[in-house]
Amino acid sequence: MTTHSGPQAGPKTPARQSASTVRAIFLVGFMGAGKTSVGKALGRRLAWPFEDLDDRIQDREKRSVEQIFRESGEKAFRQVETDALREVLDALGSDPRVIALGGGAFVQPENAFLLQREDVATIFLDGPVEELFRRCNKQQVDRPLRGTLDQFQKLYESRRPLYSKASIQLDTSGKDVEAVAEEVSRILAIPQKD
Repeated sequence: MTTHSGPQAGPKTPARQSASTVRAIFLVGFMGAGKTSVGKALGRRLAWPFEDLDDRIQDREKRSVEQIFRESGEKAFRQVETDALREVLDALGSDPRVIALGGGAFVQPENAFLLQREDVATIFLDGPVEELFRRCNKQQVDRPLRGTLDQFQKLYESRRPLYSKASIQLDTSGKDVEAVAEEVSRILAIPQKD
């Protein structure tokens, strides 16, 4: 079944999942897409625990993402990110959860393979690059790879084809966090908790 949302591309439902078997929802996408905000809202809506993979990384490393990039470099960060993702996937049990991945996590081939192998729902939150850049500039978060609008756009364009391999794609432009969370739960046909 394919569901269309937004002008960019239609979401696809996970091939081997139904609402009763979704055990994890991984939110993927570029900086400013709203992965953490939507993840928190979706977790509340479904009464599922929410985790931001960057928070797990920072807890493990006792350093911020920015410090890891600055002190150890992107390659070291990506290895820590993969290790943290493996931990999350190993801990998946019968209790479903919502997990937000950092902007570069899903585009790493090993991470994409791990998620595909586990047959979890991956949701690509997308939007116009100018809107994503504006959102990033409003946030009080130091993003090591943000750069100028031109650099931001080039990185977005290089990653977008890989994000598009997620099981569902949603255009978030002009939508508030709650509307996007509701759309994810509706597409996956997961009953919301009152």
